[in-house]
Amino acid sequence: MTHAKTPRLLTRYRTKVIPALEVALHRKNPHAVPAVTKIVVNAGSGNGVKDAKLQEAVVSTLTRITGQKPVLTRAKKSISAFKIRQGMTIGAKVTLRGTRMYEFLDKLINVALPRVRDFRGLPPGGFDGQGNYTLGFKEHLAFPEIRSDEVEKIHGLEVVLATTAGNPKAGRALLEQLGFPFGAAADKDDEPTAKPSKSSFKKKPQP
Repeated sequence: MTHAKTPRLLTRYRTKVIPALEVALHRKNPHAVPAVTKIVVNAGSGNGVKDAKLQEAVVSTLTRITGQKPVLTRAKKSISAFKIRQGMTIGAKVTLRGTRMYEFLDKLINVALPRVRDFRGLPPGGFDGQGNYTLGFKEHLAFPEIRSDEVEKIHGLEVVLATTAGNPKAGRALLEQLGFPFGAAADKDDEPTAKPSKSSFKKKPQP
């Protein structure tokens, strides 16, 4: 029987991040050190809820960049102003855990973020009160699986990192140790953008 190779970022977490956080956060028990528990990657159809090609693009994007089939998300209630009816497909999402989660994290840190135009570091204001971090991409072209010459519909997507940090300070310490490049307070037009959201696990971003 062959065993799957341990993701290099998981190895880094176990050998370097945990000891560093024990010191930085004054935790005597390694099990008390914060960890990333899951990643939710979601994208919404936005104003194109009736655009079949955009919906196909969203599903294709999430499948290709995560290696996992997304779940379609549907409107829980009708909103007449946006011509949205209850039960209408408004986007898709993927929930990553374990090996796939760490592989995606590695790609996010070392490949996708450096490909963002005029990147000046992640805005530090994307943490909620529990230390979870929400990161939004205005364009999905930052991911290496997406070729710009074959894209007909450009859309945004949102990445939500759920952690056991319990507060923003510990959450940031965890992500910095994993290699996330935080910058100073970002301008509103910076890419990617991030913002705290209590409903990040439920709502889809607008492109």
